[in-house]
Amino acid sequence: MQHPAEQSPLGKSSEYVSTYSPSLLFPISRATKWNELGLTASNLPYVGVDYWNCYELSWLTASGKPVVAIGEFAIPADSPNIIESKSFKLYLNSLNQSVFSSATELERVLEQDLSATAGAPVKVRVRTLVEVEAEGVAKLPGTCIDDLDVNISNYEQPQPGLLRADAGHLVEESLHSHLLKSNCPVTGQPDWGTLVVQYKGLKLDHASFLAYLVSFRQHADFHEQCVERIFLDLQKLLQPELLTVYARYVRRGGLDINPYRSTHEQAVDNCRLVRQ
Repeated sequence: MQHPAEQSPLGKSSEYVSTYSPSLLFPISRATKWNELGLTASNLPYVGVDYWNCYELSWLTASGKPVVAIGEFAIPADSPNIIESKSFKLYLNSLNQSVFSSATELERVLEQDLSATAGAPVKVRVRTLVEVEAEGVAKLPGTCIDDLDVNISNYEQPQPGLLRADAGHLVEESLHSHLLKSNCPVTGQPDWGTLVVQYKGLKLDHASFLAYLVSFRQHADFHEQCVERIFLDLQKLLQPELLTVYARYVRRGGLDINPYRSTHEQAVDNCRLVRQ
């Protein structure tokens, strides 16, 4: 079956456009992957957001002077569409030789165009380098499981059958791993990430979770769908009262993508990690 992104600019040679061109944005329906996971827009078991950060944002002032900044884009997890990443980058590049009177005007234009493509309101912040620099690099919550001694042989497809939990033991804990890797479903290029799990439910066996996470290593899917698959597998296993799963991916082409999925509404900290 053809992937929904096959008709996008992804994996194709593209002309560089340096003046404002919102038509470059390419939407990809979430419905295809939701259906694959047994979900529909009306029965999503999570709430959340996809945070995108752009480190190559630039435009011109009225005097022709360039400005550089960092863009933060918050796309609702229940929006009808994701925005294909290469089209997103091409669109942002189209701002490079375009004039905007202020960062506020640019935010307004970005929110208008991205919301139209995603099919839901997208929140935008244009941030100064000084502001982002002052925030520094964040530390993750809970226990890192990467040093566990495990035998691993499954790399091609996610293996939820590897997961184990203690049916008689309820806990509340946070875990993280820097060993998440998957591949772009169109280009085959690697996507590197850090995964965080926070939950209150049956105690997850840490070694089994690490083996499960590494089973994504050759799996071909977008960032958002990998996180949703992990959320669903853990929800089924742990029967949690609370569950949050999020990934912080290493940037590619000046963009990083960070999907958050949770059983409950919460403030999300778009914190930058050491590999970002």
